Amino acid sequence: MFNTVSGKKIAVLGFAFKKDTGDTRDTPAIDVCKGLIGDNAQLSIYDPQVLEDQIKKDLSMDKFDWVHPSHLQPISPSAVKQARVVWDAYEATRDAHAICILTGWDEFKTLDYQKIYDNIQKPAFAFDGRNIIDVEELRNIGFKV
Repeated sequence: MFNTVSGKKIAVLGFAFKKDTGDTRDTPAIDVCKGLIGDNAQLSIYDPQVLEDQIKKDLSMDKFDWVHPSHLQPISPSAVKQARVVWDAYEATRDAHAICILTGWDEFKTLDYQKIYDNIQKPAFAFDGRNIIDVEELRNIGFKV
């Protein structure tokens, strides 16, 4: 990624701590996304079960603040303006510089990665934090994995 993610669109696929749930407690996605935002990346986040309000709240809170009542937690617009939540994996990846798979949803195993590659910036980077995709298949398509 030419040594920086600053100003680059990163597609985040999955935000829940595990597949088949909308629970975000202890999800590594919060730390990954906050790190990318801290480096001035633009995030496009897709998760089939986590609601947009929950993602924005998680990204706006300090670590471990989720143990306090939610009505006491402010949502800072500046903390989440670099993150956009979408409801389709293909929309999340369109014109992205990289994709990051952070939850092992079954649907991510069967995405049309050729279609994604055709609509992503080149060189196309893929990071699989759950070890669910076929690395060789993605390399053959043209991804840097």
